[in-house]
Amino acid sequence: MAQEKSFRDRQVRSSEIRIRKIGVKDLWQALKEGFDDFNAKPSIIAFLIVIYPLFALLWTLLLVGDNLLHLAFPMVAGLTFLGPVVSVGLFEMSRRRERGLDLTWRSAFDFVHSSSFAPILALSLAMMLLYVAWLYVAETLYFGLFGAVPPDSISDFVTQVLTTRRGGALIFYGTVLGFFFAVAALAISVVSFPLALDRPVTAMTAAHVSIKAVSSNTLMMALWGLIVVVLLAAGAILFLIGLAVVLPVLGHATWHLYRKLVEP
Repeated sequence: MAQEKSFRDRQVRSSEIRIRKIGVKDLWQALKEGFDDFNAKPSIIAFLIVIYPLFALLWTLLLVGDNLLHLAFPMVAGLTFLGPVVSVGLFEMSRRRERGLDLTWRSAFDFVHSSSFAPILALSLAMMLLYVAWLYVAETLYFGLFGAVPPDSISDFVTQVLTTRRGGALIFYGTVLGFFFAVAALAISVVSFPLALDRPVTAMTAAHVSIKAVSSNTLMMALWGLIVVVLLAAGAILFLIGLAVVLPVLGHATWHLYRKLVEP
């Protein structure tokens, strides 16, 4: 305990943290280890408890307020930006399991009483601001193409998007902008949250190391992003129960990806 306290009292600079080069084998190994963590401490019930009310709230907002229909896809797609925020408990469970510590859910959130809490909170706020910025850009793009009048109904909105030139432009430019936001979210968060949990760093240091890790492994991190999208799509096809398995597995796998990217 005394050793851990002294460790936590020392701030680590980004120049002291080395980044490894990884390959495809490391990505698959991270997924396998993430699945093993999920099997050791299944969290499907916890994620169902979170996912169902969240999606129910989103769809209620979209169906009751017609003026939000144009933000339906950006709102749902942008939730991936918040994935690292809700996965901190999973990172801690994986960290505790590799150290042979107890795996109770209560212990998974002990970090709120440690020096890790401040940088994790700052990173969480940054990801939330990125989500809000994405929604703002998506709304600005829609209003720029279709005007400030929201669609009358779901069918009207779908018809406009799929059958008009403005709809085609919305899909194209929305995809391009969404890609840049997704890259920014991945670069900022993929290493920063596990790093802030694992070492005494500031939020800026954690984000800088995360960006450095992604830039040093551009191809592999692009492949990782593709794997995440494919798995999330597969989970969505199986409705929310699929996501309740995919999301925690990806959360645990992200911890092990961090372990492969950052030298101990």
